[in-house]
Amino acid sequence: MKKYNFNPGPSILPKEVIEATAAACLDFQGSGLSLMETSHRAKNFQPVVDEAVALFKELLDIPEGYSVIFLGGGASLQFCMVPYNLLEKKAAYLNTGVWATKAEKEAKLFGEVVEVASSKDKNFTYVPRDFEIPVDADYLHVTTNNTIYGTELLQDVDSPIPVVADMSSDIFSRPLDVSKYGIIYGGAQKNLSMAGVTFVIIKEDLLGKVSRQIPTMLDYRTHVKKGSMFNTPPVVPIYCALENLRWIKRQGGVKAMEKLAIERAKIIYDEIDRNKLFVGTAEVDSRSRMNLTFVMAPEYQELQDEFLAFASEKGMVGVKGHRDVGGFRASCYNAMSIEGCQALAACMKEFEAKH
Repeated sequence: MKKYNFNPGPSILPKEVIEATAAACLDFQGSGLSLMETSHRAKNFQPVVDEAVALFKELLDIPEGYSVIFLGGGASLQFCMVPYNLLEKKAAYLNTGVWATKAEKEAKLFGEVVEVASSKDKNFTYVPRDFEIPVDADYLHVTTNNTIYGTELLQDVDSPIPVVADMSSDIFSRPLDVSKYGIIYGGAQKNLSMAGVTFVIIKEDLLGKVSRQIPTMLDYRTHVKKGSMFNTPPVVPIYCALENLRWIKRQGGVKAMEKLAIERAKIIYDEIDRNKLFVGTAEVDSRSRMNLTFVMAPEYQELQDEFLAFASEKGMVGVKGHRDVGGFRASCYNAMSIEGCQALAACMKEFEAKH
């Protein structure tokens, strides 16, 4: 039986990316050594980092004055690195879910934090849009896609101050105007690579402005200067990211990824809205293309466990919703096929007919 991977992260990767990474782990570029035992200082590894950076810049049309670096620690480490490097007087945060809340909490360790808006009042089922950005803040932090609650900010924010964006789960799923951002960061295991590497796109002239001393490893300037090679980087996840970037380019780039994302989401949301057994959890104008969340309709709550078992029997993997929302979640990252979304919609339709 064919399996369809809807896991929220670590998540689906293109088959050819998995195969290429696996092959490199057996023999890296005919060297007779595994990628896992190849030095990050080796002459045949530096081109991996160089090409990955070049593809980041090409695919996202990153302007001059920005650096792309690869770090460890996940997006969660960025929650403190961002304010450590940028927060001098005050920072502004848009609170749209668990990860935004955690980022805001870390920032409060370094200075004043203003919450410009929050959707907590409705269990984060929408993305606030009408909020005032304090012009005297050092930056505005946003989480563009909220994996748990199934909401997404699909437009670049116009801001009088630098915007810092956690794009862990929607990077490379749509075109961006990178010039509107000061920093874009994310854990790679949702839409770029396997777990273990974090990407940071950073506007270089934002650095070195705070008065505090910054530990060497937490100073962005350290990693920009050393080209991600200050210490041993996660070589296998970086190589996996490179293969995925190559794959995205072969598919037609981020415009092609956005077209597919819209098509995938429509297939599943149309079925959610049509099917009498299910109800979407996010407000329609805030619905995520990456993480589609839904629950049983109130009168059919007792069927939840039965549907999960039914979906599993049909090859649907990872569709159980997060405990904060319940129900179900279909994570449709770049590598998810139209076929997979059609299979899930057909599964929902068959379950409805059964009842």
